[in-house]
Amino acid sequence: MDKVKKTDAEWRTTLSPEQFNILRNHATERPFTGPHQELGIAGTYVCAGCGLPLFESASKFDAGCGWPSFSEKLDPENVAETVDKTHGMVRTEVHCARCDGHLGHVFDDGPQPTGLRYCINGHSLKLAKK
Repeated sequence: MDKVKKTDAEWRTTLSPEQFNILRNHATERPFTGPHQELGIAGTYVCAGCGLPLFESASKFDAGCGWPSFSEKLDPENVAETVDKTHGMVRTEVHCARCDGHLGHVFDDGPQPTGLRYCINGHSLKLAKK
């Protein structure tokens, strides 16, 4: 996969301030404040930074946590994982494999059959409706 590399100045021309802060600075939006809280809209959720397909609406569920949650990745190659040791915790961060944009974190308290909950910042996503 070809990586998308831009300077901060270039990212700022294509991302909103919220998107830039989350995708490029690893920030987190406050719960229940970001877009894509609703369920039932068919489509593919893509990276707001580069458009790479990340999650399908069929895997979206209401975790009650205040962020869009998904039980599985659309393509394992598109969502990368790293260890996040910030804030006195050890978590698994997920980011876009093409542009390295911060998406959120994955936890092992999701529904079966995967048991995973990809807890994703709404501003890091765009919905391509079907």
